[in-house]
Amino acid sequence: MEIPTVIKWAGGKKQLLEQFENLYPDKFGNYYEPFLGSGAVFFQIRRKDLHRKSIYKEAERKYFLSDSNSDLINLYKDVRDNVEKLISLLETHKEKHHKDDDYFYKVRTDYNKGSKGLERSAQFIYLNKTCFNGLYRENSKGEFNVPKGSYKNPAIVNEKVLREASGLLQGVYINCFLFQKTEKLPQKGDFIYLDPPYYPLTETASFTSYTKLDFTGKDQEKLAEYFRKLDEKGCLLMLSNSDTAFIKRLYEGFNISTVYASRMINCQAEKRGKITEIVVRNYGSNNDEIVSL
Repeated sequence: MEIPTVIKWAGGKKQLLEQFENLYPDKFGNYYEPFLGSGAVFFQIRRKDLHRKSIYKEAERKYFLSDSNSDLINLYKDVRDNVEKLISLLETHKEKHHKDDDYFYKVRTDYNKGSKGLERSAQFIYLNKTCFNGLYRENSKGEFNVPKGSYKNPAIVNEKVLREASGLLQGVYINCFLFQKTEKLPQKGDFIYLDPPYYPLTETASFTSYTKLDFTGKDQEKLAEYFRKLDEKGCLLMLSNSDTAFIKRLYEGFNISTVYASRMINCQAEKRGKITEIVVRNYGSNNDEIVSL
């Protein structure tokens, strides 16, 4: 059954979930995801947990989701708390989108002027489903600047996905802050999945700025320090990143596996395709082999 991701996201892990299944720890306490994005890994784990609980009546673990993008976090809160009203607003956007060729840019302008509340979350989803490649990107002023995509019938409203996602988010803690703030929260045995903006494969292939705040090489180094501190604490950690010498150096001594992913964000279609990514863990075996094709 397909995982109910609400939005498209650069580097989203939906396509990798089958490869990830054998990489998660067998047992763990609470779950943390400080770079939420599309939330695919969370939705996969949460769905399985609910299924197991219905069968084995296991104690319920807590889930802590966070991201530095406040609009993304507010979107997930609205999916959790106001899904029916959100669906209704999206139906209105869908109707207007098909009647007005310029509607996308009208909504984008309103969004950049600082729309509020549930309407902003509806605009977020609408723009995400209708913009070029489902890309979220902000300029230096913090304005969403992705152009309209070429879609005949974009999936602006998916009631089934939104309602299931809402159900999976019930009782989940959702907060907006930088990953460093979670350092003192996890305890021994808790599982933290880290999916930061990837380190660029080449100097000209950089896409680390989902918001006006870049995620630089220095930030990658800070993240590696964070990883090591939580490792010393006895937490279970799994991190995704680009398959580069720089990232492998940062995580020397940990278990590194390789997975295949499809590169979708490139203006040249011929440069899209399968690439390798690495998964770093502080548990499991260090085979440094490709997990799956």
